Amino acid sequence: MSNPPEIIRTDKRRVACDGSGDIPAALGHPRVFIEIDEKGYAECGYCDRRFVLAGGPADQQAA
Repeated sequence: MSNPPEIIRTDKRRVACDGSGDIPAALGHPRVFIEIDEKGYAECGYCDRRFVLAGGPADQQAA
């Protein structure tokens, strides 16, 4: 059974992901820039993190 993807809420439509998480020196993956579209979320193609636009259509906490 696989774990669900990590969800990161953000207030920016353009985010960067390098897979390192809370430890900046940790090995992750090449830094990629991801655009959040009209769905209100985008996923990293390397680590499957989901970036959710705060207050957007995919934000479960917006209600």
